[in-house]
Amino acid sequence: GWAAGLREPGFAYFSADVLKEKSLAEAEAAMLSTIDELREDLPNAEEVERAKNRLMKNFNLFFRNSDRVGLSMSGYLAQGDWRLAFLYRDRLEQVTPEQVQAVAKRYFKPSNRTVGRFLPDANPDRVEVPDVPDIEAMVRDYKGKETIAEGEAFDPSCENIENRTSRGEFGSTLEYALLPKETRGDAVVARLSLRFGNLESLKGQQMAARFAGMMLDKGTENLSRQELEDKLDELKARIRIGGGASGAYVSIETERDMLPEVISLVGEMLQKSTFPEEEFEKIRQEELASIEEQRSEPNAIAYTEMQRRLNAYDEDDPRYTMTPDEEIAAIKSLTLEEVKAFYEKFYGASDATIAIVGDFDKGQAETALNDNFKAWESPSPYQRLSDEFYQPEPASVELETPDKANAMFLAAQNLKMNVDHPDYPAMMLGNFMLGGGFLNSRLATRIRQKEGLSYGVGSFFSADDRDETATWQTYAIYAPENAEALEKAFREEIEKACKEGFTAEEVKAAKSGWLQSQQVRRAQDNSLSGALNSYLDLDRTMKWDAELESKIDALTPEQINAVMAKYLDLNKMVIVKAGDFAKVRETRP
Repeated sequence: GWAAGLREPGFAYFSADVLKEKSLAEAEAAMLSTIDELREDLPNAEEVERAKNRLMKNFNLFFRNSDRVGLSMSGYLAQGDWRLAFLYRDRLEQVTPEQVQAVAKRYFKPSNRTVGRFLPDANPDRVEVPDVPDIEAMVRDYKGKETIAEGEAFDPSCENIENRTSRGEFGSTLEYALLPKETRGDAVVARLSLRFGNLESLKGQQMAARFAGMMLDKGTENLSRQELEDKLDELKARIRIGGGASGAYVSIETERDMLPEVISLVGEMLQKSTFPEEEFEKIRQEELASIEEQRSEPNAIAYTEMQRRLNAYDEDDPRYTMTPDEEIAAIKSLTLEEVKAFYEKFYGASDATIAIVGDFDKGQAETALNDNFKAWESPSPYQRLSDEFYQPEPASVELETPDKANAMFLAAQNLKMNVDHPDYPAMMLGNFMLGGGFLNSRLATRIRQKEGLSYGVGSFFSADDRDETATWQTYAIYAPENAEALEKAFREEIEKACKEGFTAEEVKAAKSGWLQSQQVRRAQDNSLSGALNSYLDLDRTMKWDAELESKIDALTPEQINAVMAKYLDLNKMVIVKAGDFAKVRETRP
């Protein structure tokens, strides 16, 4: 649930997702009973402190990120004054259990509740809410607290990043890249990757691997799930953790002084997870509900169909794309013992990398990494899952999604290329002009802005770092009645790009935009830590980025046009459309 922060009287919102075979009435009764209990039973100090810690952590994390500060402040400005943000923080620190219950008694009344279901309450007994207070009077004499560290004016050039990054390893297991720098709010981020298994040992393990990754933050030998969440709040840290068939990942956001303890906590989560039965069942139900919810959505249906056509993996291959029915069957048959067995067989840091970027003590970080991961070995040796180029049969597929207002259009083509291929830079910039440059691209200009056929349209191009496997793909979200016009416009723009190419003016503008986007990406610590982490596995430095930028900058329109004409071919593409097209045909005169 959540409560909206508005200038005018607002609302609190609670929701629950229920599988269709489960009782909606029982779920509703349980949710409403929980809300009512807050009115009757005073929340204990521990509950309130936990909630305050979580909200304060999120507030501090948000305001450490300069990208988010402006967006957040615009919300408070809309409420009346930017200083309301800090007034909210200060008042939050002072909240007591008695105040929480008083608000619940005043507002969380059954008569002030609207329940959305198949038969909503038509005549709710409304509660009179006070008028908006005088915002100017509230903030007139407000004095803020101490300011947070502003950080340095960091130069995100490839050369500077490379010069300031130190790399090393502990034994033959964990490799690390460390980039200390002053940051806003003493923030530091990290990205950790574990790699394990090979194609033969991972066959048939896709679902067990998926659930093993989702169970890692559900409790350890020393901390329950709730205690773990409380500890993260205490450390002002946000950790995202997960895994799949060939590896696991952890992303960390915290502050300078907390990093060593956060690394130790991550080590505990990875090495001492207890896989509680009740948490396993919760995840199972959540995953089943999500699949049921998505199986009638045009975008989910279209993307699943496209992935199944672009790849030719066997059903027991960990990279195989399941149908919704196959996913449901696999989840229902999965046991907790299978999940634990996968974890015991594969997890370890025998082939691991981590990158840390931000405000931290290098010596303390190295000690924490060494203490927590140096001796943790994976029982199963790692061998990268290599890919061979696959040319799918060209196709145009139409999938019906009854009663859906939106439709999804996808077109894709596999290309025999990796990132070191001579044609890669030209293909990158060509895609940027065709559909990757958002509103300035040709597809967006024609389909969205000029003809108004789509709510969102674009394209992307990705190539493997090692294997000669790449994919170019475009997408468009649109109303089903625009299907024919949209596909016609798409085909015309592809043909135009291949036959007429791009102008010198387009290429010049695209170079500037693409190069600027790379600067912005490297200026974002989360993105930079991810890149440095993956580069450890690839034995790559920032010199590779600098060389790619030089190649992009040196491209001529003739080179780009030749590459686009060489690779893009409408006759080799797979096109997938999902939407309620039958209704359109029925209503046409």
